[in-house]
Amino acid sequence: MLITCQSVSFGYEGQPVVRGLSFSLEQGDYLWVVGENGSGKTTLIKGLLKLLNPMEGSVLFSNEHRQGKTGYLSQQSAGKKDFPAGVSEVVLSGNLSTMGFRPFYNAREKKAAKEAMKHLGIENLSQKCYGELSGGQQRRVLLARALVSAHAENAGDKNESLKNSLLVLDEPTAGLDPLVTTEVYELLKTLNQETGITIVMVSHDILGAKQYAKQILHLENGRGSLSETADYLRSEIGKKFFGRQEEKTNGLYDN
Repeated sequence: MLITCQSVSFGYEGQPVVRGLSFSLEQGDYLWVVGENGSGKTTLIKGLLKLLNPMEGSVLFSNEHRQGKTGYLSQQSAGKKDFPAGVSEVVLSGNLSTMGFRPFYNAREKKAAKEAMKHLGIENLSQKCYGELSGGQQRRVLLARALVSAHAENAGDKNESLKNSLLVLDEPTAGLDPLVTTEVYELLKTLNQETGITIVMVSHDILGAKQYAKQILHLENGRGSLSETADYLRSEIGKKFFGRQEEKTNGLYDN
């Protein structure tokens, strides 16, 4: 197992938001985290990113994952459209957390940025200004930056450098039109299949979850249950949640 949560609880100022959650992630999983607003999705993500310490229980990381790294695209970053930088600079900045006080990128870091841009199909945009790109192109750039953060330190093969790594995405398609959203999902699907990187994604997109998720973790009132996607869609909790979300979606289009 890449990551194992054992009866873990996360919260703030002594108040749990996620309670007694147990589940495991294997290398190469593609997990979607769903639930109503306030159900604890972002709190769980912070726990997996080690930004919150468990109030109870534990989160165990395999030796393989410790040799890999974690890339993260937050909801706030996904909405930014005004980075005053070029595409290459934005992607390279995914290395900043491991550079310490070193002022220049080394050869490995530059190579990781080139590989990430190739994975996301944006090599031709490397000299462009980020602010001049379309919404879909900007999202590819931010995903490439997250991939750079996920690259293992001393891997030789470009796919091996991501195999034991984790990519955590919080609403990565928020604000994108349906066509570009599908494009992003297809990119993530290909990335997961070709490199073996493990992906955890928070999303309200029920249609996307149905089509792309290997597993779904449903959070409700801080409690969670993990299922294979097909099993979740047949379950009572899945039918109720997806039914409510479809009503909301249809209501938006009816107005």
